[in-house]
Amino acid sequence: MEKLYGKDEVLFAVLWIAVYCAVSIPIRGAFGDESPAMLAGLLVIAAAILAFVKKQKLEEKYGLVKWKGKAGDYLFFIPMLVLMTGNLWGGTEIAYDGVGQLFAVLSMLLVGFIEELLFRGFLFRALLKKDPAFVAITISAVTFGIGHIVNLLAGQGTAETVLQVFFAIAWGFLFTFVYYKSGSLWVCIAVHGMVDVFAKFAAHQRNWAYTYMIVTIILSIAYCFYLSRKPNAIIPG
Repeated sequence: MEKLYGKDEVLFAVLWIAVYCAVSIPIRGAFGDESPAMLAGLLVIAAAILAFVKKQKLEEKYGLVKWKGKAGDYLFFIPMLVLMTGNLWGGTEIAYDGVGQLFAVLSMLLVGFIEELLFRGFLFRALLKKDPAFVAITISAVTFGIGHIVNLLAGQGTAETVLQVFFAIAWGFLFTFVYYKSGSLWVCIAVHGMVDVFAKFAAHQRNWAYTYMIVTIILSIAYCFYLSRKPNAIIPG
């Protein structure tokens, strides 16, 4: 892995994404998000990624640092924090019984950590070395969104899956822009994790779910346009 990283960071990122999918998708399909197997698999992946980052001293590069903005600048994150709660807009209910809910919550937090490091950290930073910023942002966001098409394999309807893909692409743009402009990945990790956690407490109301997705897509377009005019905290290359 270290040799590949030094040789081709894009291929390194793609390989890690492939490993993550190869481990998590079969486990999720066979046992579900509430299973100890899912939690264990995600823990192994997260630990391996973090060990690599720490060994290579890449915390600064991949945004595992505090944002160095002024206190008042934390308003920067408010739109994302509001959208984070969207899964709860239609009411709440517990997705699983007993300890299964705890396993699911912990797994979703790990998903946020892993996916942000893979798509915003590894992939986006690798692309930024050779492509213009908007191209790197777009590829990172679209790749992240298209990955959700695997929900078709779980029997989900085509129309719902397509909307979820666009919803995930919108979040992908938001996360990548915020990371690019703030230089810190921690807020993206926290928000991503909580979006997934709140999904495990959401009432099954399809109209509210569609409303949330559409609102997220619209607000993301407006917010990314606003962020595009802000100074960059990350220097390309």
